[in-house]
Amino acid sequence: MLPNTGRLAGCTVFITGASRGIGKAIALKAAKDGANIVIAAKTTHVNPKLPGTIFTAAEEIEAAGGKALPCAVDVRDEQQISNAVEKAVERFGGIDILVNNASAISLTNTLETPTKRVDLMMNVNTRGTFLTSKACIPYLKKSKIAHILNLSPPLNLNPLWFKQHCAYTIAKYGMSMCVLGMAEEFKGEIAVNALWPKTAIHTAAMDMLGGSGIESQCRKVDIIADAAYSIFKKPKTFTGNFIIDENILREEGIKNFDIYAIKPGHPLLPDFFLDEHPDTITKKMESHDAVPELKEKKSQPPPKPRSGAVAETFRIVKDSLSDDVVKATQAIYQFELSGEDGGTWFLDLKSKGGNVGYGEPSDQADVVMSMSTEDFVKMFSGKLKPTMAFMSGKLKIKGNMTLAIRLEKLMNQMNARL
Repeated sequence: MLPNTGRLAGCTVFITGASRGIGKAIALKAAKDGANIVIAAKTTHVNPKLPGTIFTAAEEIEAAGGKALPCAVDVRDEQQISNAVEKAVERFGGIDILVNNASAISLTNTLETPTKRVDLMMNVNTRGTFLTSKACIPYLKKSKIAHILNLSPPLNLNPLWFKQHCAYTIAKYGMSMCVLGMAEEFKGEIAVNALWPKTAIHTAAMDMLGGSGIESQCRKVDIIADAAYSIFKKPKTFTGNFIIDENILREEGIKNFDIYAIKPGHPLLPDFFLDEHPDTITKKMESHDAVPELKEKKSQPPPKPRSGAVAETFRIVKDSLSDDVVKATQAIYQFELSGEDGGTWFLDLKSKGGNVGYGEPSDQADVVMSMSTEDFVKMFSGKLKPTMAFMSGKLKIKGNMTLAIRLEKLMNQMNARL
């Protein structure tokens, strides 16, 4: 872990979405220096699905050695942002650091992203970041430290990062474009940077997206907190950078990253928008047309396979189904498999008891997965992680990405039997 230096003692740090997760972790790291933390977040009442409120976060911050100002803020509301900034200045005399952490996510493709979700992501991620920055900048200009840090990815225009969740990508890239523009606009006055994790980070949101067991493939929020702290130590001239957490901590001399893992030694999920992974983008682009389109498969259906590794895998899958699995998943999956024993298969986890079979499902699939039969068998036997298969281009997904991630929980239950 990166040691505290005391540099942020007496500084005021305004953090959106600081009631839990990454925002709270950054707050606690700064609080250990004796910083003043403005908790600008929506949650004022306990939610059983998302633990933590602005008041419980304030208690933890005070206990860590900082001073806390909990403010109920929905970053979609300009007046609420303005009120929180005014309270912060009145209470602490100014603002030294702004962390734009509040974010909304929906990993759905264009036709399956409701307008309401599009508006939410654009208004929280891009517009909220812009408006909060705008409100804080007059005070940041007066600070000797003066940092804006957006939790957003490097701008990567590879189409791969747009095709599965276009609206979410645009909304997150909007935050990154604020970095690009504001770093140049306020050069010499305010350092404006972006921070993004190299791997998945374990938060309540990640649990909701990936389901139970996903944490073993994640790092702790502490790695983001340490990386953010490292950035805050740098001068105003350090600006316009798109920083990856692990990279900046390596520069700090940290070599053992197992300290940040939920389960040290366990394979980690790579995060979105980064191309530097095993089986990288080149393979993704090469495999772009490897699987025939669904319409072509319908017009020329392959003969029904009677045996083989795929049929055996589905037999074991069927034996593993239960009402509990169906209740926890609530999705229909269609598999377009190329190669021996391939063709169209389905896994119905909506109907009572669940069902599998060869051909198309009776109801429309929520998720269509295209891959080779070899990789399919590897994926269901635990030898190939679905996320890694997707990242490397071995798996193409159409439909609801959240439901696609949920399937991994079922696979984990079957691995011992395959």
